[in-house]
Amino acid sequence: MRNSAVTPLPVPPPQGARETDGQARTPKAQSRQEPFGVYVHWPFCRAKCPYCDFNSHVRHGGVDEARFLAAYLRELDHFASLAPQRSVASIFFGGGTPSLMGAGTVSAIIDSIANHWTLERDAEITLEANPTSVEAERFAGYRAVGVNRLSLGVQALDDASLKALGRQHSALEALAALALAKRHFDRVSFDLIYAREGQTAKAWAEELRNALGFAADHLSLYQLTIEEGTPFAARHDAGMLHIPNGDLARALYLLTQELCEPAGLPAYEVSNHARPGSESRHNLLYWRGQDYAGIGPGAHSRITSGGAKRALSAIKSPEGWRAEVEARGHGLDSDETLSAEEAADEYLLMGLRLSEGLDLARLAAIDGRGVDETRLSALESQGLVTREGGRLAATPSGRLVLNRLILELAA
Repeated sequence: MRNSAVTPLPVPPPQGARETDGQARTPKAQSRQEPFGVYVHWPFCRAKCPYCDFNSHVRHGGVDEARFLAAYLRELDHFASLAPQRSVASIFFGGGTPSLMGAGTVSAIIDSIANHWTLERDAEITLEANPTSVEAERFAGYRAVGVNRLSLGVQALDDASLKALGRQHSALEALAALALAKRHFDRVSFDLIYAREGQTAKAWAEELRNALGFAADHLSLYQLTIEEGTPFAARHDAGMLHIPNGDLARALYLLTQELCEPAGLPAYEVSNHARPGSESRHNLLYWRGQDYAGIGPGAHSRITSGGAKRALSAIKSPEGWRAEVEARGHGLDSDETLSAEEAADEYLLMGLRLSEGLDLARLAAIDGRGVDETRLSALESQGLVTREGGRLAATPSGRLVLNRLILELAA
């Protein structure tokens, strides 16, 4: 649903310089003590946005929600056997458009998670929603069954931009849904996409100031990128779509930081801003390299087992996934144990996105080596990274060249 347009940085390819003795090493006790999350992917949307490359699908003939729910519950049984005795700190319903799910379906999934694992009393339970009037009416139902955080896919605050992005709501509908969400939920986030076609720094500044006036405790601000295989990519390749060039895109990113920080919503991750203490706990699981189970079509998981990190992913086709779950008890099509090198590269990729950075001791424990001191010192001297209290973080300048940092540190 929210179809965030930012492209994740690719895991750097092995450069041959980092030695590895096989599997990634993560102490069992440490993985059990760390927060554990459950991601639930609902893959259906009313319409497919032209910039979106997420695993989302339109089914004009309707969706057999009861049958899909049975599949979700059965796959949860399987993941409970893969990651037993965990304490769940967060649940995240993403998509697709999770706000097309009935409250009863959401409730049954939450109950199943609580039955399989220990659901922490203050667990963060987030659901992504579209700000159309039909879905907004469901907010009270979601709150009643335990959802305590809502993430709203606003994307733009003017109707012309929303139409260009293929969104199904108006700016007024978005603001009305946001006001309703605030009445039902203590924690509310919403998304905006910037660096859109024809967008100037002045226009983005005006829109962002407006958004900050409506913000609760969290904003996700994604820079539009052209994703291969999308309608936007076809238009861009044909010369029919022009997004801001590198210099303007950089200026828009810097402007975003300049406006958000004094408004009390500093960036805690490249594209995410929050009041201190209101960061998305679930997304922090990903960026901190902690474990999570991904349930549903196309969902990914990271689970530590036997001291090694396993990377799992599910079949993308909703009906194909469901058929496999009904036949085998799960819809996984990939289950690989990451090498020490792969796990370290992934931790670098994710951790450097965070303002807090990453734990150098943890990195060294994963691959048995850590980062090259000569390269690290060179990046420090260039003002691209800092080290403090055993942590490595990208500076504001370094966040503008994260791909370069990761490639150099992973080499």
